[in-house]
Amino acid sequence: MEQEPGQQHSAGGAVNMADIVVEDVESFVNIDLETNTETSDHGMSIISQALFQGAEDEGDSDDEDDEDDDDSGTDHYNCVRGGTQLQRCERQPGMQSTVPDTFQTSHLLFYERFKAYQDYMLGDCKPSEVKAFTADYLEKVLEPCDWLALWCTDVFDVLVEVQDLDLKDLKACVRLVLPLQCDTRGCDLSEDSMTALLEATQHRVPLQEVHAVYDASGDFDLTALALEHLRFFYKHIWRQWDEEDEDDDFDYFVRCVEPRLRLYYDMLEDRVPAGLVTEYQSLLESCSKCFNQFSALRSDLGSDSDSELDNVSMVEGLKLYEQLETLRRKLHIIENPLLRYVLGYRGNSRQQSVQSRGLRCTGVKVIHVVTASCSSHQLQSLLTDRLLPLSSSEDTQIQFHSDPVSAVDSCHQGDVVCILPGTYSVTSSICIPDSITVEGFGPPDDVVIEKKNKGDSFVESTGPEVKLSNIKFIQHDAIEGILCVRQGTVNMENCVLQCETTGVIVRTSACLSMKRCDLYGSKGAGVEIYPGSVCSLTGNGIHHCKDGILIKDFADVLDVMPSITMENNVIHNNEGYGVILVKPNNGETQRAEENHGTEGGASTEAGASTSGKKWAFSRQLSRNKETSCVSRAVEDLTELPVFVSITGNQFRRNGMGDYGTFYY
Repeated sequence: MEQEPGQQHSAGGAVNMADIVVEDVESFVNIDLETNTETSDHGMSIISQALFQGAEDEGDSDDEDDEDDDDSGTDHYNCVRGGTQLQRCERQPGMQSTVPDTFQTSHLLFYERFKAYQDYMLGDCKPSEVKAFTADYLEKVLEPCDWLALWCTDVFDVLVEVQDLDLKDLKACVRLVLPLQCDTRGCDLSEDSMTALLEATQHRVPLQEVHAVYDASGDFDLTALALEHLRFFYKHIWRQWDEEDEDDDFDYFVRCVEPRLRLYYDMLEDRVPAGLVTEYQSLLESCSKCFNQFSALRSDLGSDSDSELDNVSMVEGLKLYEQLETLRRKLHIIENPLLRYVLGYRGNSRQQSVQSRGLRCTGVKVIHVVTASCSSHQLQSLLTDRLLPLSSSEDTQIQFHSDPVSAVDSCHQGDVVCILPGTYSVTSSICIPDSITVEGFGPPDDVVIEKKNKGDSFVESTGPEVKLSNIKFIQHDAIEGILCVRQGTVNMENCVLQCETTGVIVRTSACLSMKRCDLYGSKGAGVEIYPGSVCSLTGNGIHHCKDGILIKDFADVLDVMPSITMENNVIHNNEGYGVILVKPNNGETQRAEENHGTEGGASTEAGASTSGKKWAFSRQLSRNKETSCVSRAVEDLTELPVFVSITGNQFRRNGMGDYGTFYY
């Protein structure tokens, strides 16, 4: 008789709890996983019955179920009792190894990890309860003793036998399997040296470094999966400063685990710009370094000392704490999907762009003609209408290209790219670092540039004066926008922009003039306008996007207001607002600053008069850590100073209203 996945029997005959990631969501029933005084085996039985109720009753109809349930992931299996549900993690071909294989558990899907952490490992625990909840989860699913594992470090993998578990400290008590089976990296380890190493650790090693040896019986599937969840959590989710929050009364899964898990998979699946990934990793490193300095300074304070040195240390500690809070807030903005969308990031503007080529040393200007093939009539029209007028000077040359990317890449300042009718599929971004003109020879629906593969942006401009006209851009899977104006000026006229992910982005200090264009389909805003930019929108249609136009205010002292002109545009059928302004919640910010000043002053005063006490992690800003995000419709934004001119625009059928404000 077949059974649902995970209902395996260990060597001792006890039924193990199935990891929730191997079950279909529809089969779940609500159960209480809180620790009680019942025995582990009885608790395991209750959980197994709750998860897999009906598995026994449906044994006779498994032949029919086999036709319907053919998923190949870890969430649904069709395998006889006793067989493993996991794959073998084999060594790379050609790699010599003396140790046995382990289970392949590193390729779990987002929802598998999500359900494991939400329903079984963490539940609704607070940050201070994470370790206790984790230990309770592991107690239910790990084999308690007598199983083979690899102890894996950066330097070696060695075969050991797990003899006991110390779940309070998340460690395993192991003994070395003889004869020695060990793979090393950059060193030589003998049996004696490995024995000495284990004795130095009292034969206790971190569970995160333990990998269950592959076993086809299925008895150790749950153990392998539980160890994977533990490893992943402490490597990618947990931050060492999480449990320092004195504002501890919140759901850790909701506030921290879910957004970090989503960000991990967004980055894994190339849904986050590469620049933002780099910025996030840099922030994590800086935050860890700052926290370690803060912790070391805090622990060095004497318990009974009233010295001047301790007072100085406390002032330094407050400075480090303020720096730490700033870094944590930046991390929170990137981790939160909503804030990541409305606030974006400015990392790429500091990255090195494609270098400008400037003028040719010969002074020659080139007209780049893009066509895969053309008729004699098209060539005659091109010659008469464009090439001859543009080639009035003797020092003008004509070059032919088969695709727009190679044409733009060949341009120097002052060159013209003329694209003949056709559909051109490109696989890389079009980067424009010089003042050039790119124009379609014909109506935009006849001159189509389509980007099909993933990437940070489609068209990226940093040229001082760039002109785009009579082209239809079709975007697929770009992350940053169908057009990103990072620096300089772009004048775009009579273009069609068919977005799939995000629309036009005008970065700080950049300038966009967009006339008589049709933009639609963006899953973000049709046009995103950053502080300090200049944006002129005249006679455009912006429709069927998440929001029509999004104006960003970072509340940075260095930021200046954007300068926006909107005339005779039709903004309609957008899911959210026609125009939305993103700005800080000044009331909340002001209250936080007042609290900071009061409590910070009190802390300094107390430090001068009552130094000698170890300070706890400051809580003066933690009450404001959970960023408050509120959006509301407003009747009008036209009086705002960001608008140089706003006349003649039409708003129709925008889901949340013509104008709105998002407070963060």
